[in-house]
Amino acid sequence: MNEFAVAKFPLKMFMAANALIIHLSRGRIGSQLGTPSILLPHSIGRKSGRHFINPIVYFFTDGFYFVIGSNYGKDQDTAWFYNLVAQPGTTIEVKGRNISVEASQALGTEPERLWKYASDHHPPYLH
Repeated sequence: MNEFAVAKFPLKMFMAANALIIHLSRGRIGSQLGTPSILLPHSIGRKSGRHFINPIVYFFTDGFYFVIGSNYGKDQDTAWFYNLVAQPGTTIEVKGRNISVEASQALGTEPERLWKYASDHHPPYLH
């Protein structure tokens, strides 16, 4: 097992445990990690066909939810991003509620506006 896989394992275990806790507690536990709020998007693996739930920091503005596919600052996009591009109709769990959504990528001037909103509300994105 390489160094990256070893370092990634604790994060994967934390994410899986946190997703389970959020889901079982209907959002009462684990959906607030410090300042940011966490939602659970459901996605289907575009290659595997498996069902995935990944806890992700979210923001709500102008009547819609949005997430930042930062992948912890890595150069490649997250797998859940590609899964949602392949199958945008999905469900998110927010504060114990299941909400049907149609995922879409921000276009035009929206990425700048949403990035400013996200970084103003969660400054660690800037580091």
